[in-house]
Amino acid sequence: MGWRFRKSVRKGPFRLNFSKHGMGTSVGTRTVRVTQSATGQRRLTFTIPGTGLSWQKVFSRGRRHRRPEEQL
Repeated sequence: MGWRFRKSVRKGPFRLNFSKHGMGTSVGTRTVRVTQSATGQRRLTFTIPGTGLSWQKVFSRGRRHRRPEEQL
């Protein structure tokens, strides 16, 4: 198991997420959040606070998951 690094900075509804892959951003509330990760993945998340239940819709897979023919 390797080392991991993650740090978040919040300013109101905005959040900057720092990891070993770079910086990601997200905006939203406890129930609805839109995120772009450091690798370029974009997703929309709905949560029901206090239940542990959530739903995510991934819009793009990001740089690390593209097939070689998609990188043109």
